[in-house]
Amino acid sequence: MTYRIGITNEAIEPDGSSVHGDLALDQLEAAGIEWEIIDAHPHDDSDLAGLDAVYALGHRTFDAKVLAAAPGLRHVARFGAGYDTIDLEACSDAGVLVTNTPDAIRRPLALAAVTLVLAVTHNLVQKHRITVEDRWEDRGRWRGVDTDGATVAIVGFGSVGAEAARMLLAIGHRVVGVNRRGRSDEADVLGVPMLPMADALAAADVVVLCASLNPSTRGMIGAAELAQMKSTAALVNVGRGGLVDQKALTAALMDGTIRAAGLDVFDPEPPAPDDPLLSLDNVTLSPHALCWTDDYTQAVVTQANESLIAVADGRVPPRVLNPRALEHERWAKAAAAAG
Repeated sequence: MTYRIGITNEAIEPDGSSVHGDLALDQLEAAGIEWEIIDAHPHDDSDLAGLDAVYALGHRTFDAKVLAAAPGLRHVARFGAGYDTIDLEACSDAGVLVTNTPDAIRRPLALAAVTLVLAVTHNLVQKHRITVEDRWEDRGRWRGVDTDGATVAIVGFGSVGAEAARMLLAIGHRVVGVNRRGRSDEADVLGVPMLPMADALAAADVVVLCASLNPSTRGMIGAAELAQMKSTAALVNVGRGGLVDQKALTAALMDGTIRAAGLDVFDPEPPAPDDPLLSLDNVTLSPHALCWTDDYTQAVVTQANESLIAVADGRVPPRVLNPRALEHERWAKAAAAAG
């Protein structure tokens, strides 16, 4: 029986080429998997009928209503780490495995976070602008802030946060962490103290958001939290745009509540062309692509294809986000048929 997957069309052309680079779809074809392009934001979910899996290059929603339209679906494979538009409980109830590629994104995204930390502390984008605009006399206005010994608060001390901490410690920063569980084994190894959010915000010269987006973290940085930061501090976000109240952030940047921001993510994405955030001169912005490199794509593709092929073969893939789905009779039948 043919195994069919749908690839969401956020970043792929009909011929399989992608802005990410080579998705190695020939590996899937060699494993007997047929693929087709499906809409990332459909009017209905009829395109899921007949599919065994979805390769989610972006953030199509998968909830109980969507899954009801896809009785044959057994796997959603995320290209990347985030899964905030996927209802894991609903997927488990329906016997749909959800996988992602956190190992592949760990170092590239941590490097992106460090890049933004250095960019906002050195006012890199502003210095570029005054150079190309022949405003040499303005260079004194954009002096950087001291970074040796500066305190960076990492909110969300998972794999990416810990990797970013390791890099920042190596170049002389002091790092503190904030974590939902209040502690982190990796923080213990690195000697990074874990603080309550309010204490971390007050202490930090730069706050870096690496947290995942879920109902408990949505809007975790709003006007009240921004007011707890130093007026000389900067906010960096490489997690998800929804972690921050973007209107409150814009206001804080305009009135001097905080000094600067470096953002790779927005809410919504892309931001509206007339969003006032885009016109500010104390922001460094990237279109949710700062960690996109050749090595990043190769690592993510390798892990995503590994998971897609494993499920097609009836094997348990690595990096399953909802292991309860394996208890569902649908997956047991699929494994038996493949085996």
